[in-house]
Amino acid sequence: MSTAAIAEEAGSGRLADLEIATVEAHALNVPATIEVAGARRDVNLSVCICEIETKGGIRGHGFTAITEEEVVATIVSEILAPALVGECALDYERLWERLYWIVSPRGQTGYAAHAMAAVDIALWDIRGKALGQPIWRLMGGARKKVPVYTTFGFAFLDRDQLVEAARLWISRGHSQLKMTVGAEALQRRDTGRTVKSVIEEDARRVLAVREAVGPDVELFIDANCSLDEYHAFQLAQAIAPARIGFFEEPIAENDARLLADLRRRLPIQLAGGQNEGLAHRFRDLLVHQAVDVLQPNVTIGGGFTQAARVAGMASAFNIPIANGGGWPFHNMHLHGGVANGGLVEYHHPAVVVCQQLFTGLPEPVDGYLTLPETPGLGFDLDRDAVAEFAARPSARGRGKG
Repeated sequence: MSTAAIAEEAGSGRLADLEIATVEAHALNVPATIEVAGARRDVNLSVCICEIETKGGIRGHGFTAITEEEVVATIVSEILAPALVGECALDYERLWERLYWIVSPRGQTGYAAHAMAAVDIALWDIRGKALGQPIWRLMGGARKKVPVYTTFGFAFLDRDQLVEAARLWISRGHSQLKMTVGAEALQRRDTGRTVKSVIEEDARRVLAVREAVGPDVELFIDANCSLDEYHAFQLAQAIAPARIGFFEEPIAENDARLLADLRRRLPIQLAGGQNEGLAHRFRDLLVHQAVDVLQPNVTIGGGFTQAARVAGMASAFNIPIANGGGWPFHNMHLHGGVANGGLVEYHHPAVVVCQQLFTGLPEPVDGYLTLPETPGLGFDLDRDAVAEFAARPSARGRGKG
């Protein structure tokens, strides 16, 4: 429903109630304890919550993560909030464009895109609540449930623990699994490890999991931009018998030229884009024919407004989209809303964090998340938890997903 239609139906008083009154940002550092297959890992994930309230009392909450939470919260509170107060919360396109020119006038991504994502998600939450509809339906209502894949296999698990963890998730009804590779190989070259030794162990780990789970489980891998083209190619060749569904972010910086070259040389699908901030970065991946699967993430790349644009670009190139980078409960709305929506990542540590911050979260059943009918995001912010985590000191060395 358009702003004009709302005005005609409910009168100008309704629109006055939708004027933005306050914008708040909360910098949180949330601990997540991961216990699986006899292993335990304590990590801290950075989160910024944005709350926007209208004069009529409708409150929306937005979210971004895996960045420096204090920086993003400062951008939202000190730079973006003054540009939002007094504006109509339904005018998400106009407000997105305004915020873009404030924090990204020369196409900067990074923190700016994170801050815009947190604000944009909150505005969509308000829009859904004002119109009495969930966000996925406002985005197009393409499907009522979305398929998930489960990220379970992390570097801190040894080979035997990886196998046990994979079997555990399969026993819970998860038949599409993802594990990490690369182990920060380029980032940690100063520790004496060689990239060659990292990928050789990665190959053994991937093949062990494939042997354990059998041929019917779909298996994906994610290097988190931690390899160069040569070693990514060597790893892909070594694990060819494992029949990988896609190889996510194999090359540092998502270099579109190198990804395109790697894609031409490999039979494995390449995926990427979860950490890209603005539309031109996705355009470059598409124009260079660099990926088989494009991965916009609404909590990182400018919110629902930009993710919908990216999904449209992918559709024009006949490239499917999938969620990378976690945070399934926000991204499920995109993939339920647009016709070319795809897999949603049920990232174990990210889910643990969300379960501490939100109430009313859905759980996957038989490999699917059923989308909520509750207006807006369809789940609530636990403000007591937000207050508790906001009071904790920031922790460096936080988990990156």
